[in-house]
Amino acid sequence: MKLKKIASILSVILISILIIYGYMLIRNIFSANTKFEKNEVFVYVPTGANYDDVRRIVSLYLVDMDRFDMVARKKSYPDKSDKSGRFLLKKGMSTNEIVNSLRQNIAVNLAFNNQERLEDFVGRVSTQIEADSLSLLKSFQDPKFLEENGFTQENILSMCIPNSYEFFWNTNAIKFRDKMAKEYRKFWTEDRLAKAKKLNLTPIQVSILASIVHKETVKRDERPKVAGVYLNRLAKGIKLEADPTVIFAVKLQSNDFNQVIKRVLYKDLVTDSPYNTYKNEGLPPGPIAMPDITALDAVLNPEKHDYIYFCASVTNFGYHEFAVSPAQHEVNRQKYVAWVNKQGIKR
Repeated sequence: MKLKKIASILSVILISILIIYGYMLIRNIFSANTKFEKNEVFVYVPTGANYDDVRRIVSLYLVDMDRFDMVARKKSYPDKSDKSGRFLLKKGMSTNEIVNSLRQNIAVNLAFNNQERLEDFVGRVSTQIEADSLSLLKSFQDPKFLEENGFTQENILSMCIPNSYEFFWNTNAIKFRDKMAKEYRKFWTEDRLAKAKKLNLTPIQVSILASIVHKETVKRDERPKVAGVYLNRLAKGIKLEADPTVIFAVKLQSNDFNQVIKRVLYKDLVTDSPYNTYKNEGLPPGPIAMPDITALDAVLNPEKHDYIYFCASVTNFGYHEFAVSPAQHEVNRQKYVAWVNKQGIKR
């Protein structure tokens, strides 16, 4: 009887231990283990990171790292697979959910707008993915890539069309560049290529002209009309004489793209640069900025008219006054000069 009683007591103790262990295990796995106040945070794990690196990064957001270690080990998280990426942690997540989240790389909606130079572009991109600006710059300037894809150092910016693109945060420079090249080819549909051919322009030339149109007017509904002026000039062999190209030339020559130029001076018009369309016929060697899709499509779908000149309007701000003859243009120009002087705009 004594042995049965002892066995019974031991069984109760063992069951109690198992219950307590089970409870502790469940608590460790499924109870909340976050300590941040926001509803959610993203954690970024760099390429090549090991488990200790991951542990150090997530420790900023977790209450109990021993629980994390235990669950990670149970779920075989410290394996040889790549742990890099962008991961979402939500407030109140259990340790089990946290480990699961560290296996789900969340993509970035990468966006960029009208950058003036490749250096500006890669700088903007490097703030959104893991690749740094130097590696991105080198990838876009790679001579082999440029030759194989029909670009030059001067016009490679035309390959990057402003939009929102989905990338994983841990995308490297080469993969990013190649994806942009793929998106560029996707943009140039048969319809767009046919329209460019009808204008006797290559896709790169369309991008260059679109960059000028983009800089000339912020009014999207006016861009086809402005594009029509420049196409009329090209068809007649008249210099484009586009002020934005002069501004770009001045900035390039001074190596200062932070300066703000609101007024083009006569001395600027003689700036010795292939980008100065007051001195050189035809298009400059590359885009003076990154044209958006509305500017590109404005060139491909220009308004048909006889205008050769245009000047900023002083009555309909943001828009322009268009003219067929030099005399008519001079009247519009004098109105604008008078307005600029009245505003005290010197530069």
